[in-house]
Amino acid sequence: MKPIFANSAFVLAPERLFLRGGAWRRVPLKVRYGFFRHPTAGAVLIDTGYGPSVTQGPRSLTLRLYNRVLGPSLVADGQPEPVLRRLGLKVEDVGTIIVTHFHADHVAGLNLFPKARIVAKAEVLRTILKQSAYKNLRHGVFSELLPADLASRVEDVDGVAVREAPLGLGRGRDLFGDGSVLAMNLPGHAEGHFGLCFANLPVPLLYAVDAQWCAEALEEGRRPGFPASLIAHDPNALAESARRVLAFRQAGGAVLLCHDPAESRYDLAAEVP
Repeated sequence: MKPIFANSAFVLAPERLFLRGGAWRRVPLKVRYGFFRHPTAGAVLIDTGYGPSVTQGPRSLTLRLYNRVLGPSLVADGQPEPVLRRLGLKVEDVGTIIVTHFHADHVAGLNLFPKARIVAKAEVLRTILKQSAYKNLRHGVFSELLPADLASRVEDVDGVAVREAPLGLGRGRDLFGDGSVLAMNLPGHAEGHFGLCFANLPVPLLYAVDAQWCAEALEEGRRPGFPASLIAHDPNALAESARRVLAFRQAGGAVLLCHDPAESRYDLAAEVP
């Protein structure tokens, strides 16, 4: 049950912003989301990436400004619908979406899947829905991107049984009750941020999402400081999460990050068999 990851968009950012000691050259960061087929749950998405709901059409002024500042360049054939077609599936075939956190680049496509159950942090969602748009904006969240009935479709990650993850990673939530996919709390980037450990692969994989922006930044001496630290929900917790992810990799695990510009063996290939 190996996951694959598609790229929904590129965002240009100065390397120095996300990698200490990096150059001022602008690097195209990817905006990944994932897919896997589970034996009983069927087609599962991990987040949904960026989509047209962020970059075009009727939007709030704040979302327009957000889009203007970050300037994501959408990848047309990397959007969920064409990717699913390449995999021989339709939107309706996706029964579950795991939402690692509620930033725009992870939830912009949720409205494409009105029937899917959503696995997410229910308490974080409740907080978002109660807060003002301004308060959400400070945390990089736009409630207008969330389906109106989202709360009724959420299955709470924190209500799932706990199981030990491999290679000393710690305890995670066993999302499907078979030990195959464990939700691992990786706080710091955003409230409720978690990654996914694919524990039963020959080499266990940790999709660490936004624990850092590129693999090199996991190293102690390469982690970005100011001004990147301003973006973090909790900079100290983020540093600790990065240490855990690095320790997992050093113990023999594989690590993938959402925005890492490097190609990965988990990325969707040019040809899908």
